[in-house]
Amino acid sequence: MVGKVDYDETRLSYITAWIPGRIEELYVDYTGVNVKRGDHMVSLYSPELITAQQELLLGLKMLKSSTSRMKQSNLINVDATREKLRLWGLTKKQIKRIEKSGEIRDRITIYAPESGIVVHKNGFEGMYVDTGTRIYTVADLSHAWIKLDAYESDLMWIRYGQKIKFTTKAYPGETFTGQITFIDPILNSKTRTVKVRVNVLNLDGKLKPEMFVSARVFPKIAAGGRVMDPDLSGKWICPMHPEIVKDAKGRCDICGMPLVTAESQGYVSVSELQKEAPLVIPASAPLITGKRALVYVALPDREGSFEGREVVLGPRAGDYYLVKEGLSEGEKVVVNGNFKIDSAVQILAKPSMMSPEGQAPAGHQHGSKARSSAPSQKPGKAELKAFDDVPDVFKLRIDGLVAAYFQIHQALSHDDFKSAVGGAQSFLAALGEVDMKDLKGKAHMAWMNEQKKLEQYAETVKSAGNIEDFRAQFDDLSDALYAVTKKFGTGSSLSIYRFYCSMANEGRGAYWLQDKPETENPYYGKAMLKCGSQKEIISQGMNETEQKGRTNE
Repeated sequence: MVGKVDYDETRLSYITAWIPGRIEELYVDYTGVNVKRGDHMVSLYSPELITAQQELLLGLKMLKSSTSRMKQSNLINVDATREKLRLWGLTKKQIKRIEKSGEIRDRITIYAPESGIVVHKNGFEGMYVDTGTRIYTVADLSHAWIKLDAYESDLMWIRYGQKIKFTTKAYPGETFTGQITFIDPILNSKTRTVKVRVNVLNLDGKLKPEMFVSARVFPKIAAGGRVMDPDLSGKWICPMHPEIVKDAKGRCDICGMPLVTAESQGYVSVSELQKEAPLVIPASAPLITGKRALVYVALPDREGSFEGREVVLGPRAGDYYLVKEGLSEGEKVVVNGNFKIDSAVQILAKPSMMSPEGQAPAGHQHGSKARSSAPSQKPGKAELKAFDDVPDVFKLRIDGLVAAYFQIHQALSHDDFKSAVGGAQSFLAALGEVDMKDLKGKAHMAWMNEQKKLEQYAETVKSAGNIEDFRAQFDDLSDALYAVTKKFGTGSSLSIYRFYCSMANEGRGAYWLQDKPETENPYYGKAMLKCGSQKEIISQGMNETEQKGRTNE
């Protein structure tokens, strides 16, 4: 989870005017000052304060001179005036000083109710204030809140009271700890996340509000994928303060709320803890497509033989998937090379990841070396017709375009986004070198149309914000360049192979060109580099002898 440091709202205090008046002096005149409880903060002039003190002194005089019958009534009035002054912010010591000296004070000093940092200063000298007007905000930063965003897919692992570890870029290599104290009951519809609040001790003041943090929680899982904590099994916990845990029913030592069972906060019961652990498989084992998940299980009585088996997976937990149905403990599943097995099964037209009924998917054999000298167009494309009157000098310019395209292909197949953008820039530069004056008639008109497409697709991929967006647009550029090689030919200086992957483009399939006969998938990169099959040899290129002879000519 990621999030930010924030103030502990329970440790924010506000210095307000308890009586109408005018601010005569601000003893703390800028934010960021560290104040202690009892420090003087504001000097406030108030006519109402003067009137109340006059009432107090007059009441004391009447109390001394009154008869025994009136004494009780006057004493009630004096006590009421004392209480009024106390509620207006005067301390008992200040009130006694007024009574003893008989002097009326026209200003009242407001003191800090708690220690902390002044984070907001709302008042200024000469400002008139009413009762309740906020003058300062003081935050106690010895405790902090961490507000994290948890994706809805991770909510099943998060529980109230869990310990978390988090880091911040301000202190590389240092790990902080905290405890989850609140999980927002409302999901943010825009970000699809839920706010999770963590309480953290911050006695050294390292954590400052608005710092970014990256946090991790490490749940323990019982049977059925339910979260457990052996330390909380059968315990009673405070719903407001998770650090308060007791063996029996009672009340919280901090807030006095009744304790609740740990099970009511989403933890499994004692009986659940005694059940067997969940069945899991490594995350690399299942082949997942749509709603299906397939694993290849080693047959115990036939070495080197495997059978495909559909399984029902639970949620992913780190590097593992929980298995609900389809496997038993102790069975061996393929965790590396399962794509190769699946491709071999597809060739035999047996049930596989892409074909549960056993039909062979059109043209998709992962990592196979199958070749075809006959063109295999993208589904729905009409056959491309070559022009007969394209001069050799124009075909050499097409080779320059293809060479720039190969830079993009190499970058994508090696997950290098920056180089892919650079390759797109080189492609546009090579496109500018192609001179349409070398063409005549229908070929000239056709090139104008193809050039516009190439420029549009190259500009689109160049402006992609990330490698995923780049790959999503790469098939358009590939198809456009393929059409150019078929219509106008090439200079035969390059080897050009056409490949196809049925999984690319969100299962709709996509083609690409490359200069090697071995598969290098640009749509998946290193994750599935050998996913795809060769469909056509456009050009075999020239060997070294031919190249040398052409250079001598």
